[in-house]
Amino acid sequence: MVLATHDAQLTRSHLSDAIEAGEYPEWELGVQLVPEEDEFAFDFDLLDATKIIPEEQVPVRPIGRMVLDRNPENFFAETEQVAFHTANVVPGIDFTNDPLLQARNFSYLDTQLIRLGGPNFAQLPVNRPVAPVHTNQRDGYGQSAIHGGTNYFPNSLGGGCPAHAGVDGTAFTLPHARTDSRGGTPFAERVDGAKIRRRSPSFQDHYSQPALFWHSMADWERQHIVAAFRFELGKVGTMAVRTRTVEQLAKVNGELASEVARGVGVPEPSGAAEATNKVLSPALSLESLRGDGAVRTRRIAALVGDGVDAEQLTSVRESLAAEGAVVEALAPTDGTVAGADGERVSVDRALPTMASVLYDAVLLPGGPASGTDPDVLRFVRDAYRHGKPVGALGSGVGILSALEPEGLDVSTEFHRVVDDQGVVTDTSPGAASEEFCRAFVTAVAAHRHWDRPPLRH
Repeated sequence: MVLATHDAQLTRSHLSDAIEAGEYPEWELGVQLVPEEDEFAFDFDLLDATKIIPEEQVPVRPIGRMVLDRNPENFFAETEQVAFHTANVVPGIDFTNDPLLQARNFSYLDTQLIRLGGPNFAQLPVNRPVAPVHTNQRDGYGQSAIHGGTNYFPNSLGGGCPAHAGVDGTAFTLPHARTDSRGGTPFAERVDGAKIRRRSPSFQDHYSQPALFWHSMADWERQHIVAAFRFELGKVGTMAVRTRTVEQLAKVNGELASEVARGVGVPEPSGAAEATNKVLSPALSLESLRGDGAVRTRRIAALVGDGVDAEQLTSVRESLAAEGAVVEALAPTDGTVAGADGERVSVDRALPTMASVLYDAVLLPGGPASGTDPDVLRFVRDAYRHGKPVGALGSGVGILSALEPEGLDVSTEFHRVVDDQGVVTDTSPGAASEEFCRAFVTAVAAHRHWDRPPLRH
């Protein structure tokens, strides 16, 4: 919400800029495979779309990778007309009896038929399969294929083609087309039971997996969850609704319910659930996703002003750029600022127009003119409280010290480089040392540092 207030297009522009710079974003596709004989081996229903399979029980197997290597040239032709469909699967994959999936398999196709003018949306370039596909759809809006004389099977006029994939596995064929064994036939699964419009009783477990999620969180993640519930419930004017919501949370965890209750002004529930055997799934916590140590495409704000130590700024900037990070100089006004050596330093952004939520880290090079700027103090304070890496050099360490972080170790005249909870400081004069640059890059690669002591100001 705060991010959208400052720049509603930020995530899209970051993605576009990264692709344009050759830093192609990647996503790895993984699957969890459950043998058919283990369908009922779990304490939850596999067909319940609100449940997850803990990775500790069924490991994720990587099977593919998606890379975005270019930006769209025409958003309408390449993006707005995309026809996603859950039933688009390759041979060998079939569908479970998941009621939500079955509904989506119908509704997605129905949506595209209405949205894109008929059944020929698959002939649009953005939706066209890589391999040729032949159907019996003859006319209608968007039809661009010229069909032969027959569109039915069996026939004698077209030499028996097109032919349906039969039990022998032969594919659909056309005249002069190569016949192979890649045709798909659905799996013949035996199904027993009454066909009724009712959920299975196994779908009624609403609390075990929320409890699993809560117990698997780190302390700082639990604090965020409590704060989020307090924020949302605090906007509900009816106290009875707040009370009922807290009672539902009590069925997940008593500590969670009590903390939320105290924050929204309702009585703490009695008889709250207390798990005697806490099941954990570490894979659910962000603590398990610390990245690969790279800082490519990370954006660092360097807060500068008149009198900035240009040598320090340049040395850190070059070190981060060598690792693929982007450093932007922010100053009270656009244009340039005067460096301590008289050299003019270019400004990328005006500080009053930006906010720390738009950046991944903050750098404070030495410079006497920025230490009392309220915009600078606000920027650094927010970044620190959000757990973002902070690097301070020379007199820039004084800006950080002015916020009085409780118990945080910072560099003094007796220490050179100090790294404490992602706050890297060095009071040494001159260009930033290799030790400082290396420590700051490591702090940025860790992304967030949530165990920091609070600020007094």
